[in-house]
Amino acid sequence: MLQFQPPGFGHKIIHTSLGAMVYYTQTNAPWAMPGLGGAIADTEDIRPLLFLHNFGGGASAYEWSKVYPAFASNYHILAPDLIGWGESAHPVRDYKIRDYLSTIAEFIIQTCRQPVTVVASSLTAAFAIRLAIVQPNLFKALFLVSPSGFDDFGEGAGRRLPLSVINTPVLDNLIYILGAENEIAVRNFLQSFLFAKSQRVSQEMVEAYLTSAHQPNAKFAALAFLRGDLYFDLSLYIQQLTIPTVMFWGEKAQFTKIKLGRRLANLNPRAIQDFYAIADAGILPHLEIPEVFIGLLQRYLS
Repeated sequence: MLQFQPPGFGHKIIHTSLGAMVYYTQTNAPWAMPGLGGAIADTEDIRPLLFLHNFGGGASAYEWSKVYPAFASNYHILAPDLIGWGESAHPVRDYKIRDYLSTIAEFIIQTCRQPVTVVASSLTAAFAIRLAIVQPNLFKALFLVSPSGFDDFGEGAGRRLPLSVINTPVLDNLIYILGAENEIAVRNFLQSFLFAKSQRVSQEMVEAYLTSAHQPNAKFAALAFLRGDLYFDLSLYIQQLTIPTVMFWGEKAQFTKIKLGRRLANLNPRAIQDFYAIADAGILPHLEIPEVFIGLLQRYLS
């Protein structure tokens, strides 16, 4: 996914219990400014700002690439491809929630010298909440876009295919090829389900999702998500959250609608300090209208 990264960003690698995790950060000018003697200054002493991408066929850190350059002057940017996605390791396994809770924690411990501010979306944002409950010492604040366990209040967000179909060995591969590795299908999914306005989907976005989806063994994490193996009821956990949190929600988000977000936020008004509805946006406002999301995040970070 390096070809889709903004100028001045490159990739680094850390090793987790499930394999190598690639992440994107400041590596070149103008962000990595020369230090004394011409050496690159150590960005790791700057406040860390961690961006965690959503799940779904072709997902990767590209999702946040239109946002994080705006914060590169003041923060140590960390944007990983999570295990099973993007350029990170794709172990052949039945992915479970604990795989992501453990590897995200390992990533934070290895890359952050101080409590981290996390910006995350959808199911991964819900994982961040669970992790912040059990390891609050790792976190400073959470800025979450449409956090959902996809089975909140016992109401599934809508599995789009029957399990009998998804779990059939030949059919599951066909589903992935037709749904995640096909340009027409990827463009249609972005336009019809993830964005509020179809004309905001660019060719670059489609190509980034296709590049991630074509990584070897990429189907295993995607099918685990599609089957619902990673779903849980966030309402059972969110009341335990103590880390200061702001929620953002696209008013036209599908699957996890804004009514659900308000209901979750109301369970813990002490930790969830604000809930901001983003007009004219779907479930990925940070990719659909990044200039708006940047302005909002700057306001709350300041």
